[in-house]
Amino acid sequence: MDNFTYDRAGSVEDAARAGAGGAAIAAGTTELINWMRLGIAAPEAVVDISGLDLRGIARDGDVLLVGALATLNEVGTSDLVRADAPVLAQAALKAASAQLRNRATLGGNVLQRTRCPYFRVEAANEARVPWPCNKRVAGTGCAALDQPFSRAAILGWTQDCVATQPSDPVVALAALDAVAEVQGPDGAREIAMTEFHLSQEEGGLDEETRLAPGEVILGYRIPVDAASRGSAYLKVRERESYEYAMVSAAVCLDHADGAIRSARVALGSVAQKPWRLSRAEAALEGAALDEATVQAAMDAAMEEARPLPGQEWKPRLAANAAARAVMMAGGAI
Repeated sequence: MDNFTYDRAGSVEDAARAGAGGAAIAAGTTELINWMRLGIAAPEAVVDISGLDLRGIARDGDVLLVGALATLNEVGTSDLVRADAPVLAQAALKAASAQLRNRATLGGNVLQRTRCPYFRVEAANEARVPWPCNKRVAGTGCAALDQPFSRAAILGWTQDCVATQPSDPVVALAALDAVAEVQGPDGAREIAMTEFHLSQEEGGLDEETRLAPGEVILGYRIPVDAASRGSAYLKVRERESYEYAMVSAAVCLDHADGAIRSARVALGSVAQKPWRLSRAEAALEGAALDEATVQAAMDAAMEEARPLPGQEWKPRLAANAAARAVMMAGGAI
């Protein structure tokens, strides 16, 4: 690990100026330290924002407000979140281990880098990366194209990269139609969580989010409605404890008398962003809440998937996970 300077931000403005100047912004540090250890990042300066007042969880009319520095355990155990957005509470508690959830923040969690093993290799410099990875060494290629693994993208990827975004809460935030409040050197703005991340087709290799240099996430605004209250999160992983998803599904469902009024469905670990199934959402509006109808809508939505050779199973897994999450949200499972 290289030497770096460390400072504690006295305000969001201080942090934004430091970030715009190239400093790494640290909150819980559960991810930043890994980047530095692996050689993914080598900042000359680190600015700590953990002392800023960005931690609260509150209700303001029909909006749930969650601060960026709220820890995953605080989000997952909050009575407000559990009542108004249970999908987010469930996703937060399915992320990492209990120890990490006590440190990891909601703001930092959504900024994770991919868990692709070809990207996460420990290599102090470019010359020591042992295989092609365009994200680590531009122009070398993508080893995952020839060596498929369970968390490769099936949507939105390019020949340059098949990495996926590994966050659990970000999938829930996308299904909830949440908005991130951010502030940078040029002032404050909002970014819809459905647009916060970029697929490889949208952002190329270098741009993974719509955050501008120096912008700090302040918190999230989550609309509270019947669908957000009737929501559920399903995570399919190789083991139940401390593992990233092969596929995850977040669903917000408004239903009554066996019929679906509206549905919002997002998939995780299938792209470099949470992937909303807009085609399925439209098909489910006004449809019966039964397994056959829901499964047919999800199967049709996954026709656009492009799995790598050897991963032909993954679109089926994604469709099944999404269908099961809908039935969970509807209380049918």
